[in-house]
Formats: sequence, C-alpha cells, structure tokens
Amino acid sequence: MNEDQEQLRKWRLILGGDEADGTGYNLTQKDIQIDKALTVLYDFERKRQFNYGDKQGGSEASSPGVARWLGDIRNFFPNTVVQVMQNDALKQPELQRKLMLEPEILEQTTPDVHLVATLMELGKLIPEKTKDTARRVVEKVVEELMAKLEQKTIAALTGALNRSSRNRRPRHNEIDWNTTIRKNLKHYQPEYKTIIPEVRIGYGRKSRRSLKDIVLCLDQSGSMGTSVVYSGIFGAVMASLPNVKTQMVVFDTQVADLTEDLKDPVDLLFGVQLGGGTDINLALQYCQQIIRQPDDTILVLITDLYEGGNLAEMRKRAVALVESGVQVICLLALNDDGSPSFDAQNAQFFAKHEIPVFACTPDMFPDLMAAAIQKKDLFQWAGDNGLVLKG
Repeated sequence: MNEDQEQLRKWRLILGGDEADGTGYNLTQKDIQIDKALTVLYDFERKRQFNYGDKQGGSEASSPGVARWLGDIRNFFPNTVVQVMQNDALKQPELQRKLMLEPEILEQTTPDVHLVATLMELGKLIPEKTKDTARRVVEKVVEELMAKLEQKTIAALTGALNRSSRNRRPRHNEIDWNTTIRKNLKHYQPEYKTIIPEVRIGYGRKSRRSLKDIVLCLDQSGSMGTSVVYSGIFGAVMASLPNVKTQMVVFDTQVADLTEDLKDPVDLLFGVQLGGGTDINLALQYCQQIIRQPDDTILVLITDLYEGGNLAEMRKRAVALVESGVQVICLLALNDDGSPSFDAQNAQFFAKHEIPVFACTPDMFPDLMAAAIQKKDLFQWAGDNGLVLKG
C-alpha cells in the first residue's frame, strides 16, 4: 500500500464511510472490523445502542458484544489508544452501564461515590465474574469516606450527647470537671487560689435506655444514589456510638429495614437496590411502627419529596410524627452535587408544619445531627450555615 492509499484508508476510518466521506476507499476485512469498533463508540449518537454482535441493546447482564468489542480494540490498537477509547466509552451513559459489568473495566475506573451509586443501580445485573471487583471498589470508597467523616461525626455527636444529658446535681463520679471549672471561673478566690464550684455540671447518669434514637429513612430511587452512599456511611458511624440507637430504613414502593447491616456499610450498600418508584407514605408508616420513644427520636427523611403513593396520607403521617414529639428533618440531598430537583409544594407543606427541609453536604451532616440532638432551632441553624431552606 502506497502513501496515498494509506492516507485514504485513514480518512475513510475517520469519516465513517457515509456517502459524504468522499474517499471511495474500499476497506479490507480487518479494516471493516476496526471501522465497526470505532463506529460503536464514536458514532453513538446515531446508533443509540451498543449492537456489537448482540441481538439487541439494553442493560441486561454482561453481553458478549461488550467483551468482543473490548477484545477487538485491544487487538487493533496500542494500549495508549485503548485506554483513551475505554475512557471515552465510560463517558457515554448508555455504554457506561454495560462496561461497568466487565471486571477489567471496573478495575481501571477511579472509585468515588458516583461509581458506587452506579453499581448500586446495576444491582442484581452485575454478573458473578464482576461481583468481587465491584465489592473491592465499594470497599475502597467506604474506607476513604470513613477516614474522612468518622472522626468528625463521633466528636460532634458525642459532644452533643454529653451536653444534652448534663444535670445540675451530679454525683461526684458524674461531674464534667472541664465544663464545671469553666462555668465557675467567676467564682475564683484569689486568697485561697481556688474556684468555688457553685454550679456543678455532670454528664448525667448512665442508663441502659438510649439517650437518642436516630432513624435514617432513605429514598432509594435512582436520583438519590450518592445520598444513599453517604447515608450508609453516617449510619454505620452512628450505630457504633454508645447511648445512640440508629436504625436504617430504605424505600421505593416497598420498605426494607437494613439496620442489621449497619455493622458493615459495604454489605449495607450492596443491600440497596436503586431505582423504582417512591412511596414516602409507606416508609413513614413503617417508621411510626418502629419508633419507641418519640420525644427522644430524630427521624431524618432523605428524599426529593416526589410522592408516588398516597399524597394526603403521607402529609398526615408527617404531621402526626411531629405532633407525637418526633424531631423530623427532611434532607432533599446528602451530597456535594449542588441543588437537587424536588417537589416544592411538599417542601412548603413540611416547612409550615415545623419540618425543616434543605439539602446538606456530607461535611455539614455531623454538625446538623449535633444541633438536632441538642434540639436547637434547625431553621435558624440552616440559615446560619448558608443552607437554603426550601419552603
């Protein structure tokens, strides 16, 4: 093949072979295979499906077409080009789901909360050959998030619990000496070089009864993916705290109690099946049944408030929970993804009935829970921290 023919060949592969390419070059059998591999990826807007030897497109389990395509591009192109093509493919939402089912592709991706959310959405579609790789990816993300968020969460909630349980007549072994000294500095006696502790502050008596019950109620529709990941991490951390009883409930059109999985956040996230409808009313009904001490319960409802169930009943249950003494908080999102889409009418209804509604970043969540434990005004707290209330 002379230089002119090689140039025509390259332009033919670049232009894709439509009538407008103008090359008139006839591809060899090998070039036809290369052209097909390129067309699947770079002519995707027109193709709309990954039909590479498959009978049909779709997101069902790992398809032979994907494996063949991966094999072909590795056969036809150098490794540097293969990596570029694989990265380009992962940017196509329609291709990403199929590629995530291939362990060799999953191993090359950068693990983050969005990838974990994608794996949760795929759920049972993940084939056996990919499950171990998927679990390692989730474990890595969980470890990184735990390292980032665990210490702050424990510190914020432990401090809030200590403050909320203090009493003014503690026994000697219950005295919080640091706080007591600070409170009595004005009673310092220079001649005796000591402080008269007119006010004694203690941590309170230990009790088998939890000081706070926390219920995390998570909408597991597809749009809430990253919020569910962060909620799983925080739920696992809070479940490890003494004097706190943490329960984890997830819902779509059905409700699942994942409290037992809080000891292992990786298992918890694999137990979530993203997607499906939304029945907030059914979820709140279940929460009503498991709440034992309403005056000391914080219910964090994480949802975009798009109700697919009985709207009137959902609103009645939310109000009933507040009237029973439960501290209800609605988070439209628990992530760093910006302003979420949400049902504004339901948000306004909640706000009018003393349920604060706003989006929260993971970094702010420990402080939010600390404020809730101390029963601070969360409307004011959200405003002071630059969180825009919805409603």
